[in-house]
Amino acid sequence: MASKEDILNEIDANREEYIHLLQRFIQAASPNPPGDTTKASRVMIAFLSQHDISADVIAPQPHMPNIVAHFDGERGPGHRVVFNGHIDTFPANEPEKWERDPYSGHNDGSAIHGLGAVDMKAGTAASIIAFTLLKKRAQHLKGSVALTAVSDEETGGQFGTKYLLERSDNPALWRGDCVINGEPGGLQSVRFGEKGTLRLTFTVTTPGANGAYKNLSRGANIVAARLITKLQETVESISSDLPQDLKQHFANPHTRKVVDEIMGPGAASVLLEPTLNIGVLNGGVKVNVIPSQCIFEADIRLPTGLTRDTMLARIRDEVLKDFPEASYAVQEAASNPANYLAHDHHPLTKCIADAAEGVTGRRPVPLVGMGGTDCKFYRYLGIPAFVFGVSPKGMGARGEAVLIDEFMAVVKTHTLAVWDYLSE
Repeated sequence: MASKEDILNEIDANREEYIHLLQRFIQAASPNPPGDTTKASRVMIAFLSQHDISADVIAPQPHMPNIVAHFDGERGPGHRVVFNGHIDTFPANEPEKWERDPYSGHNDGSAIHGLGAVDMKAGTAASIIAFTLLKKRAQHLKGSVALTAVSDEETGGQFGTKYLLERSDNPALWRGDCVINGEPGGLQSVRFGEKGTLRLTFTVTTPGANGAYKNLSRGANIVAARLITKLQETVESISSDLPQDLKQHFANPHTRKVVDEIMGPGAASVLLEPTLNIGVLNGGVKVNVIPSQCIFEADIRLPTGLTRDTMLARIRDEVLKDFPEASYAVQEAASNPANYLAHDHHPLTKCIADAAEGVTGRRPVPLVGMGGTDCKFYRYLGIPAFVFGVSPKGMGARGEAVLIDEFMAVVKTHTLAVWDYLSE
């Protein structure tokens, strides 16, 4: 009979192989946009093939392959667990200013460097490794396991996870009963939900004029600046209507301490509040001309308990009433409601927490995330999805790097959690 000790021994024995896999994965550039993940996908397919697993490719866009595979346990029917992760990364930000090439995959002995190391090639590689280890032990498992390594997460998921769950030939294969995902969240937490996003494009239109004749028109940029100030005041004044059990959970001093530890001082409060970020303003004319139009984007993060309709009503009633020159449009593809399922009541949550505690010596706390992940698409379908991954520090920034010990801890936790869930 296989055992946890057997699994851990194999992981430790293959440590260097797994580190080299992550290095090759990072070295295969996959920034999105433009979204070409073919090189990175080939790294994953080759690794699976080396472990006698034939993966399928589902590619609604040829340059964005989704790598999928599944197997049945040999002890009979049971739950279906899905490993989900993405292959694409943010584009490199000012690559000439990086200390090392963004795609170096450099190993300094304690960390692997490169764009996507944190978000989320370490997590996706960990899930793929876990899948191979479990497939090798299929005779000891009930139920089934699926793997979905997708190529379109950074730009919305319409050709990635969302496509697999809604438009592929057999969506049931990739939905499962529950999901484990390796997005960066910190080893101190299991994420069971996340904030929503409401993305708006505002257009301010005024008559415009020569810069000397301010009596003829207020400049659209000046109106926009005042509008943004009012928008911020309104958005940040709105309270969410959290369910009582979540209120109690997030009021717990230990929970708040862990949130601040992972995401920085003050994060525990921000997690439960709406936040506003403003994108590039477009004035469109020279400085000596009163512009007739200004366009800017607003990215509003919605905490659990605050809906899009509530936010839009407040914006219409409290902001736009004072700015007749302004209108807005919702960017539907980039707007998603806050979501959570199975706070701490799902058996996979316990399996993840037990496995993580055994590996790291510390029991992770159930939390919601501030950033979006593909887990939302599962939760919208009523499928519990949980995130356990490396620290989010440095993701997408110059000098992004993942600690090797954290990466290995995620490999072990993902493998042992699903092993416990399907073998007991």
